[in-house]
Amino acid sequence: MSYQSIRFSIKDRVGYITLARPPLNIFNIAMMREIGECLNECMAHRDMVAIVFDSVPESRAFSAGVAVEEHVEETIYQMLESFHNIFRTLEQIAKPTIAVVSGMALGGGCELVAGCDFCIATESARFGQPEIKLGVFPPVAAVLLPRIIGERRARELILTGELIDAHEAERLGLVNMVVAASELGQKTEELLVRLRELSAPALEASRRAIDLGCGRSFEEALTKVEDLYLNELMKTEDAREGVNAFMEKRKPTWRHR
Repeated sequence: MSYQSIRFSIKDRVGYITLARPPLNIFNIAMMREIGECLNECMAHRDMVAIVFDSVPESRAFSAGVAVEEHVEETIYQMLESFHNIFRTLEQIAKPTIAVVSGMALGGGCELVAGCDFCIATESARFGQPEIKLGVFPPVAAVLLPRIIGERRARELILTGELIDAHEAERLGLVNMVVAASELGQKTEELLVRLRELSAPALEASRRAIDLGCGRSFEEALTKVEDLYLNELMKTEDAREGVNAFMEKRKPTWRHR
């Protein structure tokens, strides 16, 4: 398909969704729906090992958030639905996701970072949830940030709207790695090389297992993870191949099913 606000491609079992509304890559409803369409396409690729979110080179921000003009009564429902469906679909797909951040990641941009499994950022990157300064709050961040950076700091960021730099975001756990701008592509590819060596179904099951533990007691979570392990993961060809390859002292040949 031809997209107006993003660029989408699949290369070597990785889906690339590039935000392309420079300079700030503000999310409007049309753009968020395009992202949703791309994610639905990614869902059909069983062997896909990762989805990468990045921005076009001429951008000054990864994304400065959701369009303020679409917070009005006439469009607020469609805006929230299209944005939150991105995160619902990401959870359903359960493929590892990587946010590659150059510049600011604010509001919805920061929430997208929080919704990804990995974040690689340049030294100039800035992160924050300034919604409170507009008299609103960030719904996705309210759910995800306490899990990622701890409740105290999540409350601080959401309730003050203040920004943090890339190194502070790394210290808190929102960012995995801070690199020079010239190394951003190289470090992203190094991570993708590691993921391409693994089984796509195993990666998906592992991500789902982590999600199953959120908000549940240990016993309830473990019961659900056991069910996933025994009744889904162990029925895949790749799980059997991995065990056999280990016992036969050889490198596994993944079939991604």
